Amino acid sequence: MVQRSQPPQAEQKKIKAKNGRRDFLWKAASGLTAAALVTHGCGSSSPNSHANEGPAVHTSPKVMWRLASSFPRALDTIYGVSDTLAKRVSELTNGQFTIRPYPQGELVPAMEVLDAVQQGTVQMGHTASYYYKGKNPVLAFDCAVPFGLTARQQNAWLVEGGGLELMRDVFADFNIVNYPGGNTGMQMGGWFRRELNNVADINGLKMRIPGLGGEVMSRMGATVQVLAGGDIFPALERGAIDATEWVGPYDDEKLGFYKVAKYYYYPGWWEPGPSLSFMVNQNALAKLPAHYRAVLEVAMAEANHEMLINYDAKNPPALRRLLEAGAELRPFAEDIMNLARKTSVDLMEELAGKDAVYRKVYDQWSAFRNDSYRWFNTAENEYAAYTRKM
Repeated sequence: MVQRSQPPQAEQKKIKAKNGRRDFLWKAASGLTAAALVTHGCGSSSPNSHANEGPAVHTSPKVMWRLASSFPRALDTIYGVSDTLAKRVSELTNGQFTIRPYPQGELVPAMEVLDAVQQGTVQMGHTASYYYKGKNPVLAFDCAVPFGLTARQQNAWLVEGGGLELMRDVFADFNIVNYPGGNTGMQMGGWFRRELNNVADINGLKMRIPGLGGEVMSRMGATVQVLAGGDIFPALERGAIDATEWVGPYDDEKLGFYKVAKYYYYPGWWEPGPSLSFMVNQNALAKLPAHYRAVLEVAMAEANHEMLINYDAKNPPALRRLLEAGAELRPFAEDIMNLARKTSVDLMEELAGKDAVYRKVYDQWSAFRNDSYRWFNTAENEYAAYTRKM
């Protein structure tokens, strides 16, 4: 028999990564795949199965996981995807594999979800990777960076554009495998107790804003704080902060920011399409039976898809209600936008100059972004600009 030569190791890695992307997309596109796997592995036996095998549900192990979320239960859009995930996993395994989500603070503080997953305190978490940029600045690319990608572009970069492979190399240092966990779409610039007419008005501004956007605002003269969602309103109400960003009309209305700060600015240039993440402990994932892992990946893909749909449906009427309640829309002044962009570019170039891994991710991401901008500006954005006249 003729022995076929094996491809070089580097080529094997490329093939494996490419197949992984295709597998992720295929699973995301069809829940039937999971249903078929579950019927074979966790449900009643098929007509062609051997009689002595019996229903597979009796042989599949009972697995119970805990999920720590960085978000309060009241926010059904963000926290809700964890409930969606848990429900689907249970349904697709006939209750043999269950995941119990916990909102921020019940198991761990909102900003310590990554640590809990890394240490195995919980098997998985749902959070925003840029919360942990202090551990490694490159983690922000898994979520959002200033003047970056929209929701569609971010999903495309992660799933098909090589982003997921790059980020998983980084998350491996934390004993974590990351998966896209929903996207809010373009965010608002936030709520301000006073108007921002120019760059000078940023000096001394006390603002809640995380991620690289917070560092950019800090360099522009603001005093930046990072607060969990449930802690923002009290801080804004008592004047501990002068402004806050969160997500957009639907969530912002729920959190009541319009009651204590009437100026609603746009756009959220620091988060044009922030992707949240499901973080899974590597050891826990390795112990899952193959069909449970397939179910988990399909359920995460469904939850990832669900979040953006919810926001796109719920933000328009919420914005109308906020305006009726007295909120005043304001665009950021052009000099603020220009300085923010320059500061953002300088910051990312500075970080890339200090770290080879950051440089690798930044250069690959930048090339993808430039191509994507060119395409979206050709059709999508021109159409959006025209609709402003309708």
